[in-house]
Amino acid sequence: MRLPPLLRRFLLPVLDPYRRYRYAKLIHAVRVALGLLATIALTTGLNLPHGEWASVTMLVVIGGLQHHGNIGKKAAERAIGTLIGAGVGLVLVVQQAYLGMSWLTYLGMSVVCGYFSYHAIGKGGYTALLAAITVFIVAGHGDNHVSDGLWRTVDILIGIALALAFSFAIPLYAVYSWRYNLASALRDCATLYGRIIGGQSVTDDEHLKLLGRLNSTLLQLRSLMPSVSKEVRISMTELDAIQRNLRMCFSTLEILGNTRPNLSDPQAREQLQQLLKHEHRQVRIQLVGMARALQSGATKRLGRPLDGPPSSTLDTSVYSALDGYRLLTRQLVANLNEMRQRLAKSAEHWKI
Repeated sequence: MRLPPLLRRFLLPVLDPYRRYRYAKLIHAVRVALGLLATIALTTGLNLPHGEWASVTMLVVIGGLQHHGNIGKKAAERAIGTLIGAGVGLVLVVQQAYLGMSWLTYLGMSVVCGYFSYHAIGKGGYTALLAAITVFIVAGHGDNHVSDGLWRTVDILIGIALALAFSFAIPLYAVYSWRYNLASALRDCATLYGRIIGGQSVTDDEHLKLLGRLNSTLLQLRSLMPSVSKEVRISMTELDAIQRNLRMCFSTLEILGNTRPNLSDPQAREQLQQLLKHEHRQVRIQLVGMARALQSGATKRLGRPLDGPPSSTLDTSVYSALDGYRLLTRQLVANLNEMRQRLAKSAEHWKI
């Protein structure tokens, strides 16, 4: 849909994927703030008792959810936990009001929350924990009135409904974080490779800082994969294959940095540069090309075939001394080529 230029410029931070990635925290904060205003306006306008619990529920359900891919499942889990806890709390309040058995109320609370705590360790643990918390929100220590318990349950339902509505407003896709973090990792790999072939130290702070940042990015990309798979319908197998290509690139660069030959002879260094000239060029082209395609969405170049390696005519003694190093470099080229083909194949899914 074509938007007027002025409106498009105003909405650019929301429409542009890279800006939505850069300002994801700000957008999420604004979304939650608007949701809280909606709960306050609704509960205050209708003069509902204990309306603050609708705002509390809003924060509990979507306050910590950012990416669109995990909102549906996580919001449903949190909503279910809240509803279960509200129902149990209401039963305890009714029992206390009509039977007046305080010992039964306290025993019931302890047993129920112990049961929830048992299931809080493991899959669906947050749902169980939230249910236990909601029991006390609705029932207190059993001394709340039935009307208070009912109104708090209503407020919780209102908070859940509004939270689910606002969770789908201006969705922040996990695939954005995956794309741009992957692009950043590929650029870091290009910087590392440039340091290695340029003869720079692989033990100084700058090099180690790059290695640490790459390792952190690998972990972050791994955590984003389930959400990305749900959002853009890329199989976990395919995402794992791309992740494996990046991990192999990272590992190969570490090995190359530690096995880099120390050639003090200028003639030998020149022969090394000539020997690996084609590989050096291919590594740079592929790393920078994939990073640009991921960030800009211009994916046509990903499918272009690369030139094959030229035949080399170098001194046999120098070649044999560098055989392992050259083999690793060619393996790096092949791995990057495979990664580029995988990104080209799945581009129609992640380029949103």
